[in-house]
Amino acid sequence: MLLVLSEEHKEHLSFLPKVDVAVVAEFGRIALEFLRRGTSRKIYEGAARKLCVPVEMVQHGVEGLMFLMTESSKHMISEVDFLDSVLVLGFGEELNQILLQLYLQHHSQIRSVLTLLSSNMPAYHNVEWRLDVQLASRSIRHQAIPMLTLRLLLTRGRDGSTDHSRVLQTDPSTLLHLISTLEAALAAMKTSHTRRILRNIK
Repeated sequence: MLLVLSEEHKEHLSFLPKVDVAVVAEFGRIALEFLRRGTSRKIYEGAARKLCVPVEMVQHGVEGLMFLMTESSKHMISEVDFLDSVLVLGFGEELNQILLQLYLQHHSQIRSVLTLLSSNMPAYHNVEWRLDVQLASRSIRHQAIPMLTLRLLLTRGRDGSTDHSRVLQTDPSTLLHLISTLEAALAAMKTSHTRRILRNIK
């Protein structure tokens, strides 16, 4: 299996050939440390001062390495597939071998970290709904008050077993507002800024 690297990801990794291979190895160490403990702006700033480059360039390089290692480890790609995947980056043989050694030395550890980071939050499984309309009351004979009742079935854990359910009630206008908010959130997920954040939590 080959990794498909986006143009943005290629651009972030394009910084690596401009530094010494020892720096690339250090970036790999930092990326693995960030995967375990989270990122640190101070480390980015310190590395940027030593290399005399913008902080964003260092950050993108480390995040690009982190994404490359986590995706490779997640899919357990072979040595040959890894080298073929980074071939499109146009790196030299020495740099490709450094990246390969980083992957081979740490892929088991990365998979363990990814397992620990896997979310245990409830996930959507199914939904049941019912529409009720109140047509009259003791005080008002002619009215129409719609109300939607939803029963969300949620799952938790890797086996996908149904864990519990939640019952919600809402009126149509609130439901429409909720839908528009969720659609805006889905649109935000496609932005480059969000993709950079997701690389750190995958």
